[in-house]
Amino acid sequence: MLSPIPLLLAGLALVVVWFVAAWVQSARRGHPHGTPSALQLAIGAVTLFFDTLGIGNYAPTTAIFRFLRMVRDEWIPGTLNVGSSVPVAVEAFAFVTAIAVDPLTLALMVPVGALGGYVGAGIVARLPRRQIQIGMALALVAGAMFMTLTNLGWIPGGGDAIGFSGTTLVVAVLLNFVFCAFNALGIGSYAPSLIAFSLLGMSPRSAFPVMMGSAAYGLPLAGIKFARTDRFDGRAALGIALGGIPGVLVAAFVVKSLPLVAIRWLVVVVVLYAGLSLLRSSLSATREP
Repeated sequence: MLSPIPLLLAGLALVVVWFVAAWVQSARRGHPHGTPSALQLAIGAVTLFFDTLGIGNYAPTTAIFRFLRMVRDEWIPGTLNVGSSVPVAVEAFAFVTAIAVDPLTLALMVPVGALGGYVGAGIVARLPRRQIQIGMALALVAGAMFMTLTNLGWIPGGGDAIGFSGTTLVVAVLLNFVFCAFNALGIGSYAPSLIAFSLLGMSPRSAFPVMMGSAAYGLPLAGIKFARTDRFDGRAALGIALGGIPGVLVAAFVVKSLPLVAIRWLVVVVVLYAGLSLLRSSLSATREP
């Protein structure tokens, strides 16, 4: 089968240009932006660095935003999607061309994952503050659970397959749609994707081009929705984007791997704090007259 990679990367470049245009239009309409602080740039660099290594950046970034009261709760999903779009596209260009994966698997799963991100964003962009708080709280607790299972070695290591076929391919495609839709709510898709694809027999290494390619399409498509509705923090998103790009490049081409178990345990604690904090805030809003 002819490799879909050149076509996918060309399409991704067009989607990113479309997304950047929508973001610029948001700023021109007067939606608040500004020069990111050094802290916001650092948040983008560090979280996208670990995202490239497979930890994911949504859960820790949400925890930081909550702890520092940097971004309004209802704007966190949009800020994550808008800010992470360009750095994750850089991830995709780095990994899709470097790791072997079945062409049919890649050609089907990436577009369907992108569709999941777009559909999810259309829902989240219309949700009220309290529902977003509850959704993010549950998502963060789920993310902490996935990381705990990883640290304890209870997640299967996966097989050696570089793709799927038959019924397994259908199941994987449907799951990828759901996982990428989670991105719109502010839960990263990497952890559940690695678990599910490993259970289906795929090599975790070959899962990276699928995950990053799907996210690279889904995030800017979702980001367009959030940019058009101005449901994001422009300054924080710009900090994630500008800091995240060098973070991705360092992780992909310089560091490549780290002993990540201790870091994951730290992330578990921080993410659980953020999730429970969001849940408490949503319950407090319910009791208010």
